[in-house]
Amino acid sequence: MASFRNKYALMAVAGIGLVAWLAFDYLIVNRDPIVVGILHSQTGPMAVSESSMIDAEVLALEQVNASGGLLGRKVEWLIADGASDWPRFAEQAQHLIVDEQVCVVFGCWTSASRKSVLPVFEKLDHLLIYPMAYEGLEQSDHVIYTGAAPNQQITPAVQWCNEKLGAKRFFLIGSDYIWPHCVNAIISDQLAGLGAQRVGELYVPFGSTDLAAAARAIAAAKPDVVLSSVVGDSALALAKELRKAGIRLDQTPVLTFALAEDELRSISREDIVGTYAAWNYFQSIDRPENREFVRAFKERYGQDRSVSDVMSTAYNSVMLWAQAVRESGTTDVQQVRYAIRHQSLNAPEGIIAVDPATQHTWRPVSIGRIRHDGQFDIVWTSKTAVRPVPFPMTRTRKQWEEFVNDLYQGWGGKWAAP
Repeated sequence: MASFRNKYALMAVAGIGLVAWLAFDYLIVNRDPIVVGILHSQTGPMAVSESSMIDAEVLALEQVNASGGLLGRKVEWLIADGASDWPRFAEQAQHLIVDEQVCVVFGCWTSASRKSVLPVFEKLDHLLIYPMAYEGLEQSDHVIYTGAAPNQQITPAVQWCNEKLGAKRFFLIGSDYIWPHCVNAIISDQLAGLGAQRVGELYVPFGSTDLAAAARAIAAAKPDVVLSSVVGDSALALAKELRKAGIRLDQTPVLTFALAEDELRSISREDIVGTYAAWNYFQSIDRPENREFVRAFKERYGQDRSVSDVMSTAYNSVMLWAQAVRESGTTDVQQVRYAIRHQSLNAPEGIIAVDPATQHTWRPVSIGRIRHDGQFDIVWTSKTAVRPVPFPMTRTRKQWEEFVNDLYQGWGGKWAAP
């Protein structure tokens, strides 16, 4: 009888202990959802490019949740519309961080939008993950740059045009804001070193689709190659106008830094087949990791969808951040910011890694040529990841920073031409 009573006493104690542990776990362990912010243009001229970045980020977040979430918690996301308007980007960044209390923001495409939100992240000591190839000439503790630095997109493309296409006469055209102006300054320095000639440099209003005069100017200059940093709807219009102006791509190649598979779904292919593009990722990359990424994206959003560099980069950005959260065991901005500097990933395009010294990302580089089906034949690749160099060595960091500041001041304290 005593042993019987002891048995039930032990069971009672164990039950009390279990209840106490569950109560402790309920009170101490944080099971609230982890909330992240997504900040891209869903409206305006940049929506044609940025909306697909949102799709890729959401896919990655859904996969994180499907694998059990992070730290035993579900991840939720809030999407804010930058509306292709730089001041609105800054307002929405403030809203996500202060009002919504997100622990990270994945966002921006244009450098003007990134420049506009940067003071917000620095003032609030927060973290932006920027998934876009850009001009470099910047380095902030509050930004992880997962897209290409200039030496991972711009300078390899110029070198390739000079060596493989035999180009000596270059025409530079871009949208009239901070990124193209910086890109063309970097290219101009490189052309001087190559002994090549810049036969024209032209900028078109951001979002404009009236590019007939620009196309005629290019035709009149008779360049060996056209390098385009025209973005959004303007990039699609330029392709049409160049064809109307008599530019034949087999005679005057065009290489773009801003047009990829996703944009090609919405234009006539006859205007653009044969155009070259420099990116770090193409959907046609033959790797099992890429095939799985493309399969998952199409299964989620439709078999008619294409995947591009910015979408792969947006997807990678979420995965690098998730790894940093797991490693640090927290969503604390400062601790995650430190942990993400040491992350690497077997990404769709190959092995990538965040460079701890610059917070830019090691990535492979490729050049492709547009096919009739809207995909790219890869004509050159670095094969392995290239170390990021945010500030090209043709000028000192101070000189580059002064160049950027002069543009900003010349535009009346804005990151795009008035």
